[in-house]
Amino acid sequence: MNRVMVIGCPGSGKSTFSKKLAEITGLKLFHLDMIYHKADRTHITREEFDERLGEIIGMENRIIDGNYQRTLERRIAACDTVFLFDLPTEVCLAGALERVGKVRDDIPWTEETLDPGFESFIKSFREKQLPEIYGLLKKYSDRHTVIFKSREEADRYLNDMRGRI
Repeated sequence: MNRVMVIGCPGSGKSTFSKKLAEITGLKLFHLDMIYHKADRTHITREEFDERLGEIIGMENRIIDGNYQRTLERRIAACDTVFLFDLPTEVCLAGALERVGKVRDDIPWTEETLDPGFESFIKSFREKQLPEIYGLLKKYSDRHTVIFKSREEADRYLNDMRGRI
């Protein structure tokens, strides 16, 4: 496990898991939201994002946290381990709502409310994004893939890993 990616619906617990995984493994963690977004709620250009992502993908001993569907295949092709959070929509919505008003280190601002467009994205994730994700996981079936259906499963995985180290 040297080139890791953590993907899934917003609010599922990807960033929290990624931080804990980085602490356990010592792998360098990159949050795609911190790369793409600026503190003033604008974002870098697609070209700039792709260039920065290319630099990260070329690194060994790293975790990339974030979905960013457009670059998903590129990242899966360059990783050895994939963690997918496939949690119920209600759990993801609750997770997104729970972080409103909290300072986070995986996005460069504090969300004041749950943006309606973002809420809609979460609600449609299972139908619109997951089929492509599962298709890519099938295509790259030689990657070590772990699928979590609950946060408890993710916590057990991390606890087991801590016990082995």
